[in-house]
Amino acid sequence: MKNRLRNLLSESLPLEDLTHIYNSYDVIGDIAVIRVTESFRKHSQTVAETIMKIHKNIKTVLAQTSPVRGDFRLRKLKFVAGEDKTTTTHKEYGCLFSIDLAKCYFSPRLLFERMRVAKHVRNGEVVVNMFAGVGCFSILIAKHSKAEKVYSIDVNPSAFQCMQKNVRLNRVYGRVIPVKGDAREIIEKRLCCVADRVLMPLPDKASEYLQYALSAVKNAGGWICYYDFEHAGKNMDPVEKVKMKVAEKLESLGEAFTFPLGRVVRTIGPNWYQVVLDIKLISCGNKENDESS
Repeated sequence: MKNRLRNLLSESLPLEDLTHIYNSYDVIGDIAVIRVTESFRKHSQTVAETIMKIHKNIKTVLAQTSPVRGDFRLRKLKFVAGEDKTTTTHKEYGCLFSIDLAKCYFSPRLLFERMRVAKHVRNGEVVVNMFAGVGCFSILIAKHSKAEKVYSIDVNPSAFQCMQKNVRLNRVYGRVIPVKGDAREIIEKRLCCVADRVLMPLPDKASEYLQYALSAVKNAGGWICYYDFEHAGKNMDPVEKVKMKVAEKLESLGEAFTFPLGRVVRTIGPNWYQVVLDIKLISCGNKENDESS
Protein backbone atom coordinates (compact mmCIF):
# COMPACT_ATOMS: atom_id res chain seq x y z
CA MET A 1 0.00 0.00 0.00
CA LYS A 2 1.05 3.61 -0.63
CA ASN A 3 0.90 4.48 3.09
CA ARG A 4 3.09 1.93 4.82
CA LEU A 5 1.75 0.78 8.19
CA ARG A 6 4.80 1.69 10.21
CA ASN A 7 4.62 5.27 9.00
CA LEU A 8 0.92 5.45 9.81
CA LEU A 9 1.42 4.07 13.32
CA SER A 10 4.66 5.84 14.25
CA GLU A 11 2.86 8.52 16.27
CA SER A 12 0.61 6.18 18.24
CA LEU A 13 2.83 3.19 19.11
CA PRO A 14 6.29 2.76 20.69
CA LEU A 15 9.16 2.34 18.23
CA GLU A 16 10.10 -1.08 19.65
CA ASP A 17 6.58 -2.39 18.95
CA LEU A 18 6.62 -1.19 15.34
CA THR A 19 9.43 -3.60 14.48
CA HIS A 20 6.99 -6.53 14.96
CA ILE A 21 4.45 -5.37 12.39
CA TYR A 22 4.11 -6.39 8.74
CA ASN A 23 4.64 -3.19 6.82
CA SER A 24 1.84 -3.62 4.28
CA TYR A 25 -1.83 -4.56 4.06
CA ASP A 26 -4.33 -5.44 1.35
CA VAL A 27 -7.42 -3.42 0.45
CA ILE A 28 -10.06 -5.58 -1.23
CA GLY A 29 -13.25 -3.66 -1.96
CA ASP A 30 -14.25 -2.09 1.36
CA ILE A 31 -12.25 -4.63 3.44
CA ALA A 32 -8.66 -4.25 4.63
CA VAL A 33 -6.68 -7.38 5.48
CA ILE A 34 -3.74 -6.97 7.84
CA ARG A 35 -1.13 -9.42 9.10
CA VAL A 36 0.10 -9.22 12.67
CA THR A 37 2.68 -11.24 14.57
CA GLU A 38 1.70 -12.95 17.81
CA SER A 39 3.57 -10.34 19.84
CA PHE A 40 1.77 -7.52 18.01
CA ARG A 41 -1.75 -8.99 18.22
CA LYS A 42 -2.60 -6.76 21.18
CA HIS A 43 -2.28 -3.72 18.87
CA SER A 44 -4.63 -5.05 16.16
CA GLN A 45 -7.40 -2.65 17.13
CA THR A 46 -5.09 0.35 16.90
CA VAL A 47 -3.88 -0.78 13.50
CA ALA A 48 -7.47 -1.24 12.28
CA GLU A 49 -8.63 2.15 13.54
CA THR A 50 -5.63 3.86 11.90
CA ILE A 51 -6.34 2.23 8.53
CA MET A 52 -10.05 3.12 8.71
CA LYS A 53 -9.16 6.71 9.53
CA ILE A 54 -6.88 6.97 6.49
CA HIS A 55 -9.14 5.02 4.10
CA LYS A 56 -12.67 6.39 4.52
CA ASN A 57 -14.10 3.70 2.23
CA ILE A 58 -12.91 0.82 4.47
CA LYS A 59 -15.82 -0.67 6.41
CA THR A 60 -14.13 -3.81 7.78
CA VAL A 61 -10.66 -4.78 8.95
CA LEU A 62 -9.72 -8.47 9.13
CA ALA A 63 -6.49 -10.02 10.41
CA GLN A 64 -4.92 -12.90 8.49
CA THR A 65 -3.97 -15.51 11.08
CA SER A 66 -2.64 -18.32 8.87
CA PRO A 67 -0.80 -18.75 5.58
CA VAL A 68 -2.72 -19.43 2.38
CA ARG A 69 -3.00 -23.21 2.14
CA GLY A 70 -5.00 -26.14 0.77
CA ASP A 71 -6.54 -26.90 -2.61
CA PHE A 72 -8.91 -23.92 -2.25
CA ARG A 73 -6.02 -21.51 -1.37
CA LEU A 74 -7.74 -20.24 1.78
CA ARG A 75 -6.38 -18.37 4.79
CA LYS A 76 -7.86 -17.97 8.26
CA LEU A 77 -9.27 -14.51 8.93
CA LYS A 78 -10.19 -12.91 12.25
CA PHE A 79 -12.56 -9.96 12.56
CA VAL A 80 -10.88 -6.88 14.07
CA ALA A 81 -12.99 -3.75 13.50
CA GLY A 82 -15.91 -2.21 11.60
CA GLU A 83 -18.63 -4.42 10.13
CA ASP A 84 -18.25 -8.12 10.91
CA LYS A 85 -18.25 -9.52 7.36
CA THR A 86 -16.03 -11.27 4.82
CA THR A 87 -17.93 -10.44 1.61
CA THR A 88 -17.19 -7.45 -0.58
CA THR A 89 -17.19 -6.19 -4.17
CA HIS A 90 -13.78 -5.27 -5.55
CA LYS A 91 -13.23 -3.05 -8.61
CA GLU A 92 -10.30 -3.55 -10.96
CA TYR A 93 -9.78 -1.96 -14.38
CA GLY A 94 -13.51 -1.29 -14.71
CA CYS A 95 -14.51 -4.85 -13.73
CA LEU A 96 -16.45 -5.80 -10.58
CA PHE A 97 -15.65 -8.89 -8.54
CA SER A 98 -17.91 -10.23 -5.81
CA ILE A 99 -15.74 -12.11 -3.30
CA ASP A 100 -16.16 -13.96 -0.01
CA LEU A 101 -12.66 -13.75 1.44
CA ALA A 102 -13.36 -16.53 3.94
CA LYS A 103 -14.28 -18.98 1.17
CA CYS A 104 -12.34 -17.83 -1.92
CA TYR A 105 -8.78 -16.88 -2.79
CA PHE A 106 -8.13 -13.35 -4.03
CA SER A 107 -5.01 -11.18 -4.13
CA PRO A 108 -5.13 -7.52 -5.20
CA ARG A 109 -1.35 -7.73 -5.61
CA LEU A 110 -1.80 -9.53 -8.94
CA LEU A 111 -3.48 -6.45 -10.44
CA PHE A 112 -0.70 -5.68 -12.94
CA GLU A 113 -0.23 -9.32 -13.88
CA ARG A 114 -3.90 -9.86 -14.67
CA MET A 115 -3.96 -6.90 -17.05
CA ARG A 116 -0.61 -7.88 -18.57
CA VAL A 117 -2.07 -11.24 -19.55
CA ALA A 118 -5.31 -9.70 -20.86
CA LYS A 119 -3.35 -7.35 -23.14
CA HIS A 120 -1.49 -10.28 -24.73
CA VAL A 121 -4.64 -12.14 -25.78
CA ARG A 122 -5.22 -11.85 -29.52
CA ASN A 123 -8.46 -11.49 -31.46
CA GLY A 124 -10.48 -14.71 -31.68
CA GLU A 125 -8.43 -16.69 -29.19
CA VAL A 126 -9.91 -19.49 -27.11
CA VAL A 127 -8.51 -19.38 -23.57
CA VAL A 128 -8.58 -22.06 -20.88
CA ASN A 129 -8.07 -20.76 -17.33
CA MET A 130 -7.29 -23.87 -15.27
CA PHE A 131 -7.48 -22.25 -11.83
CA ALA A 132 -9.91 -19.36 -12.24
CA GLY A 133 -10.98 -18.61 -8.66
CA VAL A 134 -13.70 -15.93 -8.73
CA GLY A 135 -12.92 -15.25 -12.40
CA CYS A 136 -10.57 -12.24 -12.29
CA PHE A 137 -8.15 -13.24 -15.08
CA SER A 138 -11.01 -14.62 -17.20
CA ILE A 139 -13.27 -11.58 -16.92
CA LEU A 140 -10.49 -9.06 -17.48
CA ILE A 141 -9.57 -10.95 -20.66
CA ALA A 142 -13.19 -10.89 -21.83
CA LYS A 143 -13.53 -7.15 -21.12
CA HIS A 144 -10.15 -6.00 -22.42
CA SER A 145 -9.57 -8.27 -25.42
CA LYS A 146 -11.51 -9.81 -28.29
CA ALA A 147 -11.07 -13.40 -27.14
CA GLU A 148 -13.74 -15.69 -28.56
CA LYS A 149 -14.23 -17.74 -25.38
CA VAL A 150 -12.63 -18.14 -21.96
CA TYR A 151 -13.27 -21.48 -20.25
CA SER A 152 -12.98 -20.59 -16.57
CA ILE A 153 -12.42 -23.64 -14.34
CA ASP A 154 -12.31 -23.92 -10.56
CA VAL A 155 -12.76 -26.79 -8.12
CA ASN A 156 -13.92 -24.62 -5.19
CA PRO A 157 -17.77 -24.49 -5.13
CA SER A 158 -17.80 -21.09 -3.39
CA ALA A 159 -15.37 -19.58 -5.90
CA PHE A 160 -17.46 -21.05 -8.72
CA GLN A 161 -20.61 -19.40 -7.33
CA CYS A 162 -18.82 -16.04 -7.09
CA MET A 163 -17.49 -16.53 -10.62
CA GLN A 164 -21.01 -17.10 -11.96
CA LYS A 165 -22.17 -13.92 -10.24
CA ASN A 166 -19.18 -11.99 -11.60
CA VAL A 167 -19.90 -13.13 -15.14
CA ARG A 168 -23.37 -11.59 -14.76
CA LEU A 169 -22.05 -8.43 -13.04
CA ASN A 170 -19.63 -7.77 -15.89
CA ARG A 171 -21.98 -8.83 -18.69
CA VAL A 172 -19.61 -11.37 -20.23
CA TYR A 173 -22.08 -14.25 -20.28
CA GLY A 174 -21.42 -16.52 -23.27
CA ARG A 175 -17.79 -15.42 -23.56
CA VAL A 176 -16.61 -16.48 -20.10
CA ILE A 177 -17.80 -20.06 -19.50
CA PRO A 178 -17.70 -20.99 -15.78
CA VAL A 179 -16.85 -24.67 -15.26
CA LYS A 180 -16.86 -26.35 -11.84
CA GLY A 181 -14.42 -29.20 -11.27
CA ASP A 182 -10.79 -30.31 -11.29
CA ALA A 183 -8.98 -28.84 -14.29
CA ARG A 184 -7.28 -32.08 -15.30
CA GLU A 185 -10.60 -33.96 -15.40
CA ILE A 186 -12.38 -31.14 -17.25
CA ILE A 187 -9.62 -30.92 -19.87
CA GLU A 188 -9.47 -34.69 -20.39
CA LYS A 189 -13.25 -34.95 -20.82
CA ARG A 190 -14.09 -31.87 -22.89
CA LEU A 191 -11.28 -29.39 -23.50
CA CYS A 192 -8.49 -31.31 -25.27
CA CYS A 193 -6.87 -29.38 -28.14
CA VAL A 194 -9.22 -26.38 -27.94
CA ALA A 195 -7.04 -23.58 -26.56
CA ASP A 196 -4.84 -20.95 -28.12
CA ARG A 197 -3.79 -19.94 -24.60
CA VAL A 198 -3.85 -21.72 -21.22
CA LEU A 199 -3.52 -19.93 -17.88
CA MET A 200 -2.11 -21.68 -14.81
CA PRO A 201 -2.39 -19.10 -11.98
CA LEU A 202 -1.93 -21.63 -9.16
CA PRO A 203 1.80 -21.95 -8.41
CA ASP A 204 1.38 -24.82 -5.95
CA LYS A 205 -0.08 -27.05 -8.68
CA ALA A 206 1.81 -25.77 -11.72
CA SER A 207 4.32 -28.56 -12.25
CA GLU A 208 1.80 -31.29 -11.44
CA TYR A 209 -0.76 -29.95 -13.94
CA LEU A 210 1.56 -28.89 -16.78
CA GLN A 211 0.89 -31.97 -18.88
CA TYR A 212 -2.87 -31.25 -18.74
CA ALA A 213 -2.25 -27.68 -19.87
CA LEU A 214 -0.37 -29.12 -22.84
CA SER A 215 -3.36 -31.35 -23.61
CA ALA A 216 -5.64 -28.31 -23.79
CA VAL A 217 -3.48 -26.47 -26.35
CA LYS A 218 -4.36 -26.82 -30.04
CA ASN A 219 -2.26 -29.14 -32.20
CA ALA A 220 -0.91 -26.15 -34.12
CA GLY A 221 0.61 -24.77 -30.92
CA GLY A 222 -0.19 -21.90 -28.59
CA TRP A 223 0.68 -20.31 -25.28
CA ILE A 224 0.83 -21.37 -21.64
CA CYS A 225 1.01 -18.74 -18.90
CA TYR A 226 2.78 -20.69 -16.15
CA TYR A 227 3.17 -19.56 -12.52
CA ASP A 228 5.45 -21.10 -9.91
CA PHE A 229 7.01 -20.41 -6.53
CA GLU A 230 10.79 -20.56 -6.42
CA HIS A 231 13.48 -20.18 -3.76
CA ALA A 232 16.61 -18.30 -4.76
CA GLY A 233 19.47 -17.34 -2.47
CA LYS A 234 22.14 -14.76 -3.03
CA ASN A 235 23.45 -14.60 -6.62
CA MET A 236 20.69 -16.95 -7.80
CA ASP A 237 18.03 -16.06 -10.36
CA PRO A 238 14.57 -17.48 -9.53
CA VAL A 239 13.37 -17.00 -13.12
CA GLU A 240 16.25 -19.05 -14.51
CA LYS A 241 15.62 -21.78 -11.95
CA VAL A 242 11.98 -22.05 -13.04
CA LYS A 243 12.99 -22.02 -16.71
CA MET A 244 15.37 -24.93 -16.17
CA LYS A 245 12.74 -26.96 -14.31
CA VAL A 246 10.02 -26.34 -16.90
CA ALA A 247 12.36 -26.89 -19.86
CA GLU A 248 13.35 -30.30 -18.50
CA LYS A 249 9.68 -31.26 -18.12
CA LEU A 250 8.69 -30.05 -21.59
CA GLU A 251 11.65 -31.74 -23.26
CA SER A 252 10.76 -35.03 -21.56
CA LEU A 253 7.26 -34.70 -23.06
CA GLY A 254 8.61 -34.06 -26.57
CA GLU A 255 7.52 -30.43 -26.81
CA ALA A 256 9.10 -27.71 -28.94
CA PHE A 257 8.96 -24.40 -27.07
CA THR A 258 10.46 -21.03 -26.28
CA PHE A 259 10.22 -18.70 -23.27
CA PRO A 260 9.48 -15.24 -24.74
CA LEU A 261 9.01 -13.85 -21.23
CA GLY A 262 9.95 -14.76 -17.69
CA ARG A 263 9.75 -12.42 -14.73
CA VAL A 264 9.30 -12.19 -10.98
CA VAL A 265 5.68 -11.30 -10.25
CA ARG A 266 6.29 -10.57 -6.56
CA THR A 267 8.35 -11.52 -3.53
CA ILE A 268 6.41 -13.78 -1.17
CA GLY A 269 8.97 -14.22 1.62
CA PRO A 270 12.70 -14.13 2.36
CA ASN A 271 14.36 -15.52 -0.80
CA TRP A 272 11.01 -16.81 -2.10
CA TYR A 273 9.44 -15.52 -5.31
CA GLN A 274 6.39 -15.94 -7.47
CA VAL A 275 7.57 -16.30 -11.06
CA VAL A 276 5.66 -16.28 -14.35
CA LEU A 277 6.80 -17.80 -17.64
CA ASP A 278 5.04 -17.15 -20.93
CA ILE A 279 5.63 -20.41 -22.80
CA LYS A 280 5.26 -20.44 -26.58
CA LEU A 281 4.55 -23.97 -27.85
CA ILE A 282 5.80 -24.39 -31.40
CA SER A 283 4.02 -27.72 -31.68
CA CYS A 284 2.25 -29.91 -29.19
CA GLY A 285 4.41 -33.00 -28.96
CA ASN A 286 2.87 -36.33 -29.77
CA LYS A 287 -0.80 -35.32 -29.76
CA GLU A 288 -1.39 -36.28 -33.36
CA ASN A 289 0.41 -39.59 -32.88
CA ASP A 290 -1.61 -40.26 -29.74
CA GLU A 291 -4.88 -39.56 -31.55
CA SER A 292 -4.02 -41.84 -34.47
CA SER A 293 -2.73 -44.75 -32.39
